[in-house]
Amino acid sequence: MTAEAPPYRISGHESFPCRYTWLPKAVRGLEGNPRLFSDEDQAMVDLGLGKNMVRSARFWAQAAGMVAPVSRTAGHKPTDLGLALLSQSGRDPFLEDIRTLWLIHWKLSTNVQSPLLAWDYLLNRWQEPNLVPSAALKALQKEVATQDAGLSPVTLEQHLETFLHTYVPTRGRKGEVVEDNLDSPLVELDLIVKVGERPTDQGAGRMEPIYAFRREEKPEITPELFLYCLNDFWQNRHEREMTLQFREVAHGHGSPGQVFKLPEEDVRTRVEGLARQTGDAFTYAESTNLQQVRRNNPPDGKALMRAIYEEEVANA
Repeated sequence: MTAEAPPYRISGHESFPCRYTWLPKAVRGLEGNPRLFSDEDQAMVDLGLGKNMVRSARFWAQAAGMVAPVSRTAGHKPTDLGLALLSQSGRDPFLEDIRTLWLIHWKLSTNVQSPLLAWDYLLNRWQEPNLVPSAALKALQKEVATQDAGLSPVTLEQHLETFLHTYVPTRGRKGEVVEDNLDSPLVELDLIVKVGERPTDQGAGRMEPIYAFRREEKPEITPELFLYCLNDFWQNRHEREMTLQFREVAHGHGSPGQVFKLPEEDVRTRVEGLARQTGDAFTYAESTNLQQVRRNNPPDGKALMRAIYEEEVANA
């Protein structure tokens, strides 16, 4: 971690993963009342949530890029993305489309100014084939040691648990999903899967789960969604560059290949189709010693987002 690196966000979610109704409620509530989150007691009534859940809903709505603070006195407002997706007339007001869930995952994972620690580190810098919570916690502790010496170990452990519970479903004794505990819509992505168990260092027969990222082709990440995220990655991390090396798109920090855990060959297939898909706004060139994507004509991000959902209409 360099001194110039942006500060991580570790707390604020109150140890709750984001729930299905929270993002739509936040967007629609702020449409009518920009100061929805300024009075927590009233927000509890308006949102039907406890006080800690109100704070958590506000945190996740901001972290997912669906709402943004205006000022201390003016409150918050829905972002253009939040309105386009989750308003009453939005593209997916009830989070029923898997592409919306991947888009939320993308936004949670790619904040440049104030990244979520577990998302940023474990998606981009965790090199082990498996994700073991105790080992991941040690890595996160080491990562933040120079940035926040006063951070409570309990806070860090809760942050990691919140990350895992965002993607791993709660299961009952027989292995079924327990509906009341299925807090996060992102479990539907099946991005993190349980692959086994191992004894803990504490002994006494205690076991801890072993997880792994699902590193497979993901056809539900459509060409339009991939293109939106590629352009978003370019704008946020390489704005002045006209070309990117293929390895940066496939493996770079915050890249589509890395954040979505796509196999390299799948990323290659996707970028090879960019020229046809975009009318040469994006092109891919490959030779013996050169593999790069070129952005010839930076597109409008809002238009790219609309295209994610308009493609479905066109094919209906």
